[in-house]
Formats: sequence, structure tokens, C-alpha cells
Amino acid sequence: MTIFKDRMGRTLTFRQTQDKLLNRLYNYLADFALFWFHLLCFVPSHHFRRFIMRLGGAKIGAGSSIHMGCRLFSLKNLKIGQDSIIGEYCFLDGRAPLVIGSHTDIASQVLIYNSKHDINDEEFRPVEESVKIGDYVFIGPRVIIQPGVTIGKGAVVAAGAVVTHDVPSGKIVGGVPAQEIGDRKIKDYHYRLGRARLFQ
Repeated sequence: MTIFKDRMGRTLTFRQTQDKLLNRLYNYLADFALFWFHLLCFVPSHHFRRFIMRLGGAKIGAGSSIHMGCRLFSLKNLKIGQDSIIGEYCFLDGRAPLVIGSHTDIASQVLIYNSKHDINDEEFRPVEESVKIGDYVFIGPRVIIQPGVTIGKGAVVAAGAVVTHDVPSGKIVGGVPAQEIGDRKIKDYHYRLGRARLFQ
């Protein structure tokens, strides 16, 4: 009689084995769909990218732009407000809710994670947590945002920072790990972001 075991060597019932096989098949199909999405992200049209992302379940507000090369793991948990810009080659995880506000500018090559491994767990299990980024936030190039972080309205994250804790509204943070380095002078935010570049 064949005995099925998981990666940790534990014996599985037939039902557990069947569930694992179906889950693996689903993940293969999802990965194949993401492969095509990532290819289509290089079509030089913000309208087309928004259309494809919305088909995949993302909620994207009017006037928001996603530049070429954006990568992610799941669209269904992604919500972007109005008039926000996502820069080139950003990574928006999406394995847990990822909410980006309106009039928020995310520069190129920013990495936003919803999942990390529990390094103290015997099986190195993943932990998924939501990320919330408020309205009128500016995130500089090559910033890394860790799971579970909330960035308040009007906050600024300096280039290259690693954000491991919440950032209060109107604060400027920078460094590794990110620490408060100042306050934003304006308090009444009502600007609109400029036009996104057409072929990027």
C-alpha cells in the first residue's frame, strides 16, 4: 500500500493528499496566468495594464497609472485609489490585502511585501499580513515595505529605506530600518499628481 507523506515526512490521508494535489494544480495554473500578466505588463499602455489588472480582480481608481514591469503574486487583494502612480519595476505582493490610497506616488523599484516566513517556526511557515498606504504618500525609489505596515496620510519614505514599522501621518522616514527624520511642512493636501509617461 502506498503511503503519502508531506515535505516534513508526516503521513497523509488520501483526502489530505487529494487536497494537496488540487492546491498544487491551482497554483500551477495561477503561476501560468501570472506569467502572461507579467509579459502583458510591458505593453506600452496604462489603459491596457489597468484593464488587465481589473480583469484579474484588482480594484484601481480613475486616473491611476501602473508603469511597465510591475510584478505581483495576486491581483485579487490589490486596491489602488484615484490619481496614484506606481513606478517602473515595482513589486506589489498581494497575497494579503494591499491597499494604496489616492494621490499617492510610488517611485521605481519599490518592493511591497504581504508575506514573510516565521523564522522561529519548525516548518518555516509563511505569515501573511495586510499593508495599508494612505493618501498623498510619497515612497522613494528602491524602498522595501514589510508585511503588516501602515503608512499614514501624507507620509514620505526616503529612497532606499526599509520600513518595518508603521509610519504616522505627515512624517518623513528614512534609513535601514526606517526611522523618523522629519515632518512634512504642508498639512493640507489637495494636489493632483502629474501625467504619467505614456510609454513607460
